[in-house]
Amino acid sequence: MQRPFMLSSVYLRLATRVLVVMVALMMILSWWMNGPIPQDRLYHEFADQRNFLGIDHAVDVLSNSVFCVAGISGIYLTRVGCRQLRRFTNLYLTFFIAVTLTAFGSAYYHYDPDNTTLVWDRLPMSVGFTSILAAIIAERINLKLGQQLFAPLVTAGICSVLYWQWQDDLRPYFLVQFGTLLTLPLLLLLYRRPGSHYLWLGIAFYVLAKVLEVYDTQVYTLTSSWVSGHTLKHLSAGVTPLLIAMKIADETRYR
Repeated sequence: MQRPFMLSSVYLRLATRVLVVMVALMMILSWWMNGPIPQDRLYHEFADQRNFLGIDHAVDVLSNSVFCVAGISGIYLTRVGCRQLRRFTNLYLTFFIAVTLTAFGSAYYHYDPDNTTLVWDRLPMSVGFTSILAAIIAERINLKLGQQLFAPLVTAGICSVLYWQWQDDLRPYFLVQFGTLLTLPLLLLLYRRPGSHYLWLGIAFYVLAKVLEVYDTQVYTLTSSWVSGHTLKHLSAGVTPLLIAMKIADETRYR
């Protein structure tokens, strides 16, 4: 009875590697064929322009506080985590530090939105994407592999933002962001373990955040200028690291 399970496990690992490579090759091929993707200047024209207490674009600025709460909570839980979690401490700690820095980088950007300030928003975000990918690889596939990929992935994330700033080409940054978004569900499907529901919910909230970002003005109009899509995007995206922190809290409590 043991042998079929062992064989299926081997095939599962092989299928994972093949699928990940296929997804990566397809994305890279698309990246080359589509040509440079410059930053749309209209991206900086957010729907909610209200000033509050002398703060321009105040609601978009202040709504970034959710990232600060999520990041600090995650840092604390990671530092006091269970023994099993300590193997991944550097990976999760990097992720939550990046989330915390995103709060400040994004607030700075929204206070004075342009390409120059947007760099400080995207830099910590790129570190967050790549470090959580390394953490999930370490947890579900192989600890050593996740640790080995950590530095190259984070470096690639940072370089993708610097390349965009240098060449005004978003292709590498999109590859980092959406490559992570496509790879994580694949890993969750092929390597199931307790706590996956937190990650699935986190992915769902991040996808919702991207939709709200696209419909920024429409949401602002629909809510009679009460709240914009981009503000709700911050709140929705901030739920994702909160859910990951809750996953860590469960592991700390029950192991």
